[in-house]
Amino acid sequence: MCLLLVSAGPLAAERRPITHEDLWLMPRVGAPVVSPDGVRVVFPLIEPSYSKDEVVSDLWLVPSDGRESPRRITSGKGGEADPVWSNDSRQVAFAAKRGDDKQSQIYVMDIVRGGEAQRATALSTGAAKPRFSPDGLHLLFVSSVYPSSRNDADNERLAKEEEERKFKARSYTSYPIRDWDKWIDGKQAHLFVQRIGEPAARDLLAGSQLASLPGFALVEDSARWSPDGQAIIFAASRNRNRAAWSFTHDDLWKVSAQGGEPQRLTGVEQLDAADSWSSPRFSRDGRTLFAIVEPRTSNVYNARRIGVFDWPAMRDRGRISLPDAREITDFAIMPDGASVRVFGEDAGQVKLFRSAASGGSAELVGAPEHGIYANPSIGGSQSAVLVATWQSATDPPEVVSIDAGSGVFRRLSNFAGTRLASLDLAQAESFWFANSRDQRIHNLLVRPPGFDPAKKYPLLVLMHGGPYSQWHDEWVLRWNYHLLSASGYVLLLTNYVGSTSQGETFAQAIQRDPLKGPADDVNQAADEAIRRYPFIDASRQCAAGASYGGHLANWLQGTTTRYRCLISHAGLVNLESQWGTSDTSFEREISMGGPVWEQGAVWREQNPIRLAAHFRTPVLVTFGEKDFRVPLNNGLEYWAALQRQRVESKLIVFPDENHWVLSGENSRYFYKEVRDWLQHYLEPAAAAGSRQGDAHRP
Repeated sequence: MCLLLVSAGPLAAERRPITHEDLWLMPRVGAPVVSPDGVRVVFPLIEPSYSKDEVVSDLWLVPSDGRESPRRITSGKGGEADPVWSNDSRQVAFAAKRGDDKQSQIYVMDIVRGGEAQRATALSTGAAKPRFSPDGLHLLFVSSVYPSSRNDADNERLAKEEEERKFKARSYTSYPIRDWDKWIDGKQAHLFVQRIGEPAARDLLAGSQLASLPGFALVEDSARWSPDGQAIIFAASRNRNRAAWSFTHDDLWKVSAQGGEPQRLTGVEQLDAADSWSSPRFSRDGRTLFAIVEPRTSNVYNARRIGVFDWPAMRDRGRISLPDAREITDFAIMPDGASVRVFGEDAGQVKLFRSAASGGSAELVGAPEHGIYANPSIGGSQSAVLVATWQSATDPPEVVSIDAGSGVFRRLSNFAGTRLASLDLAQAESFWFANSRDQRIHNLLVRPPGFDPAKKYPLLVLMHGGPYSQWHDEWVLRWNYHLLSASGYVLLLTNYVGSTSQGETFAQAIQRDPLKGPADDVNQAADEAIRRYPFIDASRQCAAGASYGGHLANWLQGTTTRYRCLISHAGLVNLESQWGTSDTSFEREISMGGPVWEQGAVWREQNPIRLAAHFRTPVLVTFGEKDFRVPLNNGLEYWAALQRQRVESKLIVFPDENHWVLSGENSRYFYKEVRDWLQHYLEPAAAAGSRQGDAHRP
């Protein structure tokens, strides 16, 4: 019997609204990995704290049949990550920083015999992403090294020279130069193989022509052993340096486990952008290679498929896709190799699909009543054991076992159960409407705690980032639905045109209409929610978003007065300056219909800064100073325009944050400022002025 049952908890009337402490301190379950024999599941668990020194990150083990509760199997202070099983289901390898380790190293633990994990690597540059060889005698892993190095002694010497250098400068001759929150330095991620128990690790890419290309970049989590253990299959780019003027892509490659020049398995000889490949995985019998492929077209967004090849001949057997070319999020191969289980997006959920290994359109197996699946892992032999994480708007991620035939799941963990039992969390509700372009628009609505249908509640419109993403029925840290609605607001989350909720064509429709179409959907969704739900107070509306959602908030600033207030986190206000200062630019150029200097219609007509004369709505603007995707200059430009127009506004800059607010104390402060801002403008006594109804500007 399952030992994970919890009491039903307090009655709904006794439950309370969620607090930031509830959100931040909730245990966080990572991706589970089932043993090849299907008996055990290992997964990482973070037990958060507001103090970084008190965060606990360990590995846990649970039987896949759920007959026992999970148990902790590591207790290192440095935290463990990237657990993998050996083929005999006896050992687990993982990355950790323990004892006197200066960098993360690979450790190996015998699960059957027990005892302490043994350190397997000792590179000065560290080690991550381990993989056991088929015979269990070797480890494959990734380490970032100096391209000119030939061994670890070279890396140590070069690191010391860099540290002792009297000048500090960054020098570049090609694009890109930054990535999210880091400057691209002089190191490269390389693949290493080391025999367990021996000290020397072999750099498989050292001295290769591939690694010497200016556009080389390894996809770090892609490497897999070939079925015979003689080679490594991995994904890497040859043309990353062309990102300023062209789409880039990753190919699949094969390199001997002894090292040497990698052989390209996909794509064409030319460096022109082609289909992009990732996540190579072999069937258990070693006769089929599967991999994620993103087709390359003139569109920025193309839904991912699964490519299927005979191995080792690499004969292309076709593609696996989802109905309406919906987005594939992940996949796992059944033990018999005859079929594949696929996780894919659909209207706010991630559901389970199945496909024959020969390719074709996958068919729906099932979906939870609420929530989404992620991180599939399959073990077992005669009968498949499929494990994953499941979460919803009211449930943080937990480890589950899914029936591969029916899609029904059962919990294998319930770390959040006790804390959740005391909270008043309403399920996210779906509704649809047809927009002005006759497209069906999916929405989620969340009611506040202590909901009373006889009362009137303000409306908070929340806009997702991306734009090629969607609002899911999921547990969110940055914009937690229930923490935002806890002050007594109805939350509206719209999957506007450009979202991946309804397939490839729907998502691609945003191209050359980057703001107006999605914003029209957002405003129409608010009208539709007000019409459908009599408990929404139409006179009290605010809108908020982060990343692309912040970008939309800035567009609303210049195009409508319906909202009493706005909140914009990491939001673009000037597409032209972002084009040249972001860590990526070419996709923006394609979305806008041409380079910025040509000043095409979209550049002129859909850039919020050009509408600054119309800025009127009070707005809270927040930015991370280390954000290189939407650099701080955009926040400063917005702030200057707001001050010039004397708009009620507040600017908050987090010096140590990037595109997200990741520190516990910074997150607590951020949510407090958001709450205070909303309460000020959504109180019944607040002057509505012109910020209500359908007052849209031309």
